[in-house]
Amino acid sequence: MDKIVNIHRNAQIGENVVIESFVSIAADVVIGDGTWIGPNAVIMDGSRIGKNCKIFPGAVIGGIPQDLKFKGEETTVVIGDNTTVREFVTINRGTAAKGTTIVGSNCLLQSYSHIAHDCLLKDYVILGSYAGLAGEVVVDDHAIVSPYSAVHQFCHVGKHAFTGGGSLVRKDIPPYIIVANEPLSYTGVNSVGLRRRGFSVEKINEIQNVYRYFYQKGLNTTQAINAVETEMELSIEVLEILNFIKSSERGIIRGPND
Repeated sequence: MDKIVNIHRNAQIGENVVIESFVSIAADVVIGDGTWIGPNAVIMDGSRIGKNCKIFPGAVIGGIPQDLKFKGEETTVVIGDNTTVREFVTINRGTAAKGTTIVGSNCLLQSYSHIAHDCLLKDYVILGSYAGLAGEVVVDDHAIVSPYSAVHQFCHVGKHAFTGGGSLVRKDIPPYIIVANEPLSYTGVNSVGLRRRGFSVEKINEIQNVYRYFYQKGLNTTQAINAVETEMELSIEVLEILNFIKSSERGIIRGPND
């Protein structure tokens, strides 16, 4: 039996794209070479999907923002190459605030997760099942937002960070750390994840030493920044941590004893 699909004639479909039954693809859509679109997926106007992606059944990409300020402006969702979007994921397109919602390359968006308007997910991000990102959230490379987590609008999750399941994220999460519990707090450096990604023991120890200033020495944030800058070698990783914390607009996650 022939597949039943609804593909607008103006949609730009790359080579070797597989589109399964009951898929709906709107006019203002671009899909890269080698991508697979599973049954019942809905790809709406403004969607830009990269090469070799996998879009599983029931996913909805490019839905209009769930934001009362949205006035129908032309905006986009951009998904990088080799990203997997599992069952019933929803990704809303941008608003006038940023103009686009971006999901990087080599990401995994697990079933039923939600990405709201104007979010930016960089490369190799994992978003767990039922996790939700509110508008204009930024998630850096290799970060993992675990299942059932909820991230407040405008929050920033640093690279290689890991949230425990069911986390309620109200503040920024600096790079390389694990956060868990309620209220959400720092529980240590993501040493297992860092080892898996090739970080040396010496580099992991250096990162742990940085966070001792912020979470174990009884210093406030300004004092900890000054102490690190004075007492530690300012390697690439140390500077990444300091620059993240200095630029945090919402403030960083609390310590375990705060």
